[in-house]
Amino acid sequence: MKVLFFSDVHGSPGSLELLQKQVDSLQPAQLVVLGDLLYHGPRNPLRPDYAPRRVAEWFNARRNSIVAVRGNCDSEVDQMMIEFPIMAEYAVLLDGERRFFLTHGHHWNPASPPPLAAGSVLVFGHTHLPMLERGSDGLIFFNPGSISLPKGGNPPSFGWYDGETLRILELVTGKEIKRLELAERNGAQ
Repeated sequence: MKVLFFSDVHGSPGSLELLQKQVDSLQPAQLVVLGDLLYHGPRNPLRPDYAPRRVAEWFNARRNSIVAVRGNCDSEVDQMMIEFPIMAEYAVLLDGERRFFLTHGHHWNPASPPPLAAGSVLVFGHTHLPMLERGSDGLIFFNPGSISLPKGGNPPSFGWYDGETLRILELVTGKEIKRLELAERNGAQ
């Protein structure tokens, strides 16, 4: 299974245009968006290319290949513009016995994880900071960063899973930022 993870678009069609180049190159079977699709939020700067209608059009054109969860900036008004469900607080994606718990990160995150078995992957956004590491409890914490408003001096980034390896890649170049080889499918670490 090939999955492309991204988060925190915040109404930036320019960021989605760059992401589309990566989608065309990598050919994922599934796109996972971890919230904050349209609205920039009161704490974030307004990007010069802010155009939520154009962002909604991009998402709607790909509605059959997207799994989404609600971000803290997503609202019922946003759902009225998006033609697939975006209001779930979490979703679960399975690849064999490997469980990916998808959430935005403002409720469930490394400091407050949901009850998951060792070897599960907690996939979240919200912080705009890329993260890929194994926790002491056997969970894997995976944040692809933000494609439009990265923080901490990081470049815009997204996540990639090819069935064996998790990666965080730069949005513009596709250059690998972080990588984690996953153990056997049975959850052994």
